[in-house]
Amino acid sequence: MVGAAGMRILVVEDEPRILAFLVKGLEAEGFEVDCAGDGSEALLRAGEAPYDVVVLDLLLPRVDGLTVLRELRRGRPELPVVILSARSDLPTKLRGFELGANDYVAKPFALDELIARVRVQVRHANGGNGDGNVVHAGRLELDLARRRARMGAVTTDLSDREFRLLHYLVLHAGEVISRERLLAEVWGYHFDPGSNVVEVCMRRLRKKLGAEAPIETVRHAGYRLAAA
Repeated sequence: MVGAAGMRILVVEDEPRILAFLVKGLEAEGFEVDCAGDGSEALLRAGEAPYDVVVLDLLLPRVDGLTVLRELRRGRPELPVVILSARSDLPTKLRGFELGANDYVAKPFALDELIARVRVQVRHANGGNGDGNVVHAGRLELDLARRRARMGAVTTDLSDREFRLLHYLVLHAGEVISRERLLAEVWGYHFDPGSNVVEVCMRRLRKKLGAEAPIETVRHAGYRLAAA
């Protein structure tokens, strides 16, 4: 587990009730938390202090969250940003990732999951490789900026959907993820469209990653990315 002591987080959220909930939960985990209630304040604070992670809402007064994200990437490209937003539609999620978000959590959310994802970003940003854009799960390495995966001696570029699928599996490494959950989170389908898009994409990923691909099929349950 990543130690939170000394780690400083900027939470950008204009809803007082949610903000108070986030601050209380993150501080209970040992993080130092600063707050911004609108986009302008967020950019001002981010320019003044060396934050380790930013938790960013999108529906903000004065300057919207995506604009904040764009400006953060210009000034602090290495700073991990976790979007936390009620906007859970696929186009908005894709736009967030295109602008450089490291992760995206939709509201309503589970605090434990958000904290786990924040810890992932802290770990990656402070890891031995020194590159917050590279995440690992066992021997698998995923470059978030280049959308490229490496498994042993095999390095491969990924399509947008392959990248989003593998990134989701990496974030939940070791966890069994159902097909329905992947359809909702990666494809944005909140119903079963009766297609085999998950299976087809999984086959492409396994082929690209080679014989040692750590993606497991769990019979009648879903898929799991082996973390070791």
